Amino acid sequence: MVVPLLSLHVKSLGVSPVVAGVVGSSYGALQLFSSTFVGCWSDVVGRRSSLLVCILLSALGYLLLGVSTNVFLFTLARVPVGVFKHTLSISRALLSDLVTEKERPLVLGQFNTASGVGFILGPMVGGYLTELDGGFYMTAFICSSVFLLNAGLVWLLPWRETNLHSAENGWSLDQKHATAPRKSEGTLQGAATTPKVRWSEKKVQRPWVEVVSALKDMKSLIFSTLWDIFLVRLLMGVAVMLYYSNFVLALEERFGVRPKTTGYLISYTSALGTLAGFAVGPILRLYKHNSYMVLLHSSALTCLLLLLYSVASTMHVVVFSSTLLSFSTSIGRTCVTDLQLSAGGAQASGTVIGVGQSVTAVGRIIAPLLSGVAQEISPCGPPSLGAALALVAILIMSLNKPHSSGDGSKVLKRE
Repeated sequence: MVVPLLSLHVKSLGVSPVVAGVVGSSYGALQLFSSTFVGCWSDVVGRRSSLLVCILLSALGYLLLGVSTNVFLFTLARVPVGVFKHTLSISRALLSDLVTEKERPLVLGQFNTASGVGFILGPMVGGYLTELDGGFYMTAFICSSVFLLNAGLVWLLPWRETNLHSAENGWSLDQKHATAPRKSEGTLQGAATTPKVRWSEKKVQRPWVEVVSALKDMKSLIFSTLWDIFLVRLLMGVAVMLYYSNFVLALEERFGVRPKTTGYLISYTSALGTLAGFAVGPILRLYKHNSYMVLLHSSALTCLLLLLYSVASTMHVVVFSSTLLSFSTSIGRTCVTDLQLSAGGAQASGTVIGVGQSVTAVGRIIAPLLSGVAQEISPCGPPSLGAALALVAILIMSLNKPHSSGDGSKVLKRE
């Protein structure tokens, strides 16, 4: 509801475009540095506590946004949201805790579908409300109220998770108020198995100390086992961002399409991307639950479609490529998250997802810069560059194929 209106509101506050740009980029910068820490923190203190804190502080941020009558209050309101609005990441980590690895891609696909519905309805509601007198402030208050409603749901609904709590001599699993997730293979491998052992031997420490310790333990895992998955996530993320970066402007310059018509096309592809979540299950069954091959093939399809869009001579080709891109990118996002969780394991799912969000935040910083340079050459420059980056991601995946079990239930082991 709120995000599409932010640029209009900050402009109405009377600041220069440069200041507006700096204020706008502050959210991305905060997300970049907070994603990993909040994810790791959720591993240490538990999903319910971390989710409640993140939801309540995000509600506070949108409440402040609802009274932001100057640029200082606007910037201040973006701080708690930038640092703590990781509710989707923690929810994905929670889902990973509660389902088997075989079920996880299907459940994540359904979760992305539910989120996609929100991303379709939100701008429609916000666009309608902003036409009213004081519409932006009303929208911000409603958004804050929705976060408070979510906090109430987290607090009241039946809960199930595996928590680590401090005992007299170390860490143990709380079985009184929690039910263990139904995972058969969920432990970190290599260096990642050591944190669990060390936790059982440590004396009780403060949560922030445990967060720092867990991040140190995760460092070797990320750079030895997960580097290619995160690099592929970065390359494919930037590729898709380049495609969207000048989509409205490119269609206007290449085909004379009005922005209003382009908006309808974007809504159409967003709806298709939401429906693609239901296709994840059948596709994985077709691939015998091999998420790596699904990601490889969806990335190859994305690369070809970006190239097709770049050389399209008619709007029919643009609509065709955009339709298939909505499916390939949605399935690719689900599979790359599943691969991260498979390699990271149950004990660090929040941390792994947090690092993934940080990687995406880096892409959001890089993509506008690359898009600006490519746009100087041609309106087709950004998607062409995106196709090239997708090709690099495909080569990386082809050269680093994992050994995995036939049913995809075991942790990935690299060559």
